[in-house]
Amino acid sequence: VAGIENLPCELQRNFQLMRELDQRTEDKKAEIDSLAAEYIESVKNMLPEERVEHLKKIQSAYSKCKEYSDDKVQLAMQTYEMVDKHIRRLDADLARFEADLKDKLEGSDFENSGSRSLKKGRSQKDKRSSRGRGRRASEEDTPKKKKLKGGSEFADTILSVHPSDVLDMPVDPNEPTYCLCHQVSYGEMIGCDNPDCPIEWFHFACVDLTTKPKGKWFCPRCVQERKKKK
Repeated sequence: VAGIENLPCELQRNFQLMRELDQRTEDKKAEIDSLAAEYIESVKNMLPEERVEHLKKIQSAYSKCKEYSDDKVQLAMQTYEMVDKHIRRLDADLARFEADLKDKLEGSDFENSGSRSLKKGRSQKDKRSSRGRGRRASEEDTPKKKKLKGGSEFADTILSVHPSDVLDMPVDPNEPTYCLCHQVSYGEMIGCDNPDCPIEWFHFACVDLTTKPKGKWFCPRCVQERKKKK
């Protein structure tokens, strides 16, 4: 099976063939226009046999156009399947890489049990219950840290990445999104104290915060809803 390094050459070859088929189709369409104009101009002076023969030429030209179009569609489908095959192979390789990385991180955590216990001390259930009581998001209970299953050093590395760097990274379609910006979690985040808030977690920068405020905090949407009810 050809490797992905050959994909650009294969794509270029297929696209070149598709362009050639397009050109053949355009040439054949010009021929059909010429035959049709000739037929209209001289049909009155043609014998019945000549009319049938001329119409057969036009029909044959249309059949050729259809053949070229069918070939182009088939080539496009083959190109799509070829790219999809490589994508599925890359997804499988990525899944294996992530599994290996997870195994290495878990092995590292086993050796560093003290750090492990601090990171795993609070469960996802604790997060939900504490948010309902108005607890603020800190470095330990931001969504990003709770979702990480790796070691503490790996989690600290992820959270130290600048927000703009995170937004430039490819987004996993299965990664949960938060905040008004509908992006994945990163950096420091704060939880809305409205238990019915549909978003729940917000990036500090998106809600104009640099530090955690004292007392209860409500997101801009919930603040507006509360004002309407009053």
